[in-house]
Amino acid sequence: MTASLLVTPLKRQTLSAIVYEQFKDLLISGSMMPGEQISLRGMAEALGVSVMPVREAVHRLAAEQALELTPNRHIRVPQMTVSQFREITSIRKNLEGLAAATAAVILEEDAIRQIVFWHDSFTEEISKEFPEGARVIMLNKELHFAIYRGAAMPMMMQLIEALWLRIGPILSYDLRSGSVRVGQRTALTHHSNLVDAILRHDSKAARESLEADIQSAADIIISVGVLVSADPT
Repeated sequence: MTASLLVTPLKRQTLSAIVYEQFKDLLISGSMMPGEQISLRGMAEALGVSVMPVREAVHRLAAEQALELTPNRHIRVPQMTVSQFREITSIRKNLEGLAAATAAVILEEDAIRQIVFWHDSFTEEISKEFPEGARVIMLNKELHFAIYRGAAMPMMMQLIEALWLRIGPILSYDLRSGSVRVGQRTALTHHSNLVDAILRHDSKAARESLEADIQSAADIIISVGVLVSADPT
């Protein structure tokens, strides 16, 4: 067998990768909801591509447990049990807390300016009388990831992205318009503390603020009853 037979055509490989990244962004940003069913043909039409690269991206995400194939062959965003959510929350606090603590020490001025920009944008939106839920969710994600990238630890970023693929759809319940944390500006308080710690290069305070933000969101999500109560058998 020649090597040419083992290589995926570049155009198709690139297209599949682009669709995969678009799916990832939808999941991480909370644009897709737990239990939401996905039509391969509908997604292909929306993206202006054939069904094949969408199918390849979906199967890749299913292997990463970011999407699931139901017994009747439907594709959907997985639902999450309370115990699964608590486990991921614990992992996130440790992993993302480490990223925030590391970033606080080593961030340079350009990176800090970018973080301040996202924080100011988040503050402006969430302070409106009627914040736009989708924009609040997007700005929250951009702020968090700007901080995590600042830790300059590529392997850690891969792990954080993998967690957000699972948790992104759930986080939309926390920051959608009308939620408790949006109404009470709770997330803004934690973000302000986090950015202030970064400006002071205080790694301990950055970790504590980040962990408090994650835990606050988790408490709200558990309390509103959007998670599945029992683990699958």
